[in-house]
Amino acid sequence: MPEPIDRQRRLILGTAISGVAAMEFTPTRTAFAEAGQSVMPARAPSSRRLEPLRHIDAGVLNIAYYEEGPADGPVVMLLHGFPFDIHSYVDVVPRLAAGGCRTIVPYLRGYGPTRFLDKATPRSGEQAAMGADLIALMDALSIKRAVFAGYDWGGRATCVAAALWPDRCIGLVSVNSYLIQNIAKAMVPVKPEHEVPLWYQYYFQLERGRAGLAANRHEIAKILWKQWSPNWHFDDATFERTAVAHDNPDYVDVVIHSYRHRFGLADGDPQYADLQRRLAALPAIAVPAITLDGDADGVVPATDGTASASKFTSRRTHHVIPHAGHNLPQEEPEAFAAAVLELIKA
Repeated sequence: MPEPIDRQRRLILGTAISGVAAMEFTPTRTAFAEAGQSVMPARAPSSRRLEPLRHIDAGVLNIAYYEEGPADGPVVMLLHGFPFDIHSYVDVVPRLAAGGCRTIVPYLRGYGPTRFLDKATPRSGEQAAMGADLIALMDALSIKRAVFAGYDWGGRATCVAAALWPDRCIGLVSVNSYLIQNIAKAMVPVKPEHEVPLWYQYYFQLERGRAGLAANRHEIAKILWKQWSPNWHFDDATFERTAVAHDNPDYVDVVIHSYRHRFGLADGDPQYADLQRRLAALPAIAVPAITLDGDADGVVPATDGTASASKFTSRRTHHVIPHAGHNLPQEEPEAFAAAVLELIKA
């Protein structure tokens, strides 16, 4: 999740998307779907799983990931958010694979079968660690360059990696635009009505919140899914397929650290201190980018993209996707896959 001050800045400068503006972006989204109709298979049923998984030691982790598509195709790294898992991309992956992409979807630290290699490694959820994990996975797989694509935590990780390692990034697809946290201003309050959707972030600052997450991780996730994606009527099978990924033994520690660190209330892992110092300068992203907003996002209101424009110094286009909530790739996989393919074909 983006931290509050960035969210408010976007809100002030561009939240009020009028009916006219929404209609303006609708043909773009339709064009995305139509452009790929010849290769897009039917949407997968909710019971489909991204299996079999592969495992590889990468940096401080043994990362579990799913891979599909030709080994010699352009590489796409798809990163999921909180509180989701790799199945956010269950209908994106076959579209990209059919389009000739080698598509890799890892479980983030603290999720699914991904594990820390050393029990002494801090269970950090800070943004620098997430970006470093992506690069470590590429190194372990001998991947020189790839398209980075993600939303929520995964979007932040891809923004971090694209900003700090631009030579490794072909292009970026990011939901909610520029997601590098401005921790120095994290304590600046916003209007009360804009604080309300962030209740879980404040809850997690308390030890009561840690205990609540440990005891009720599935229930909290389901509440957030419903609040963040009001138009997405997922079934129990879809939710349960993902919820098991939150039973990872490091999930609670990583999540709590992530939400405390972003407010400056928890120290980072010293091994990422230099990266975090660089991120504190809010570096620009100098690779081609496509940014997406869902016009029904229940936690980060859609914008016209202008508020974050200065943070993208290469070619950047922005689309608002009708009806989509926060989990955009799972809700509107055609539009998300089309954005990735647009970057690859450019």
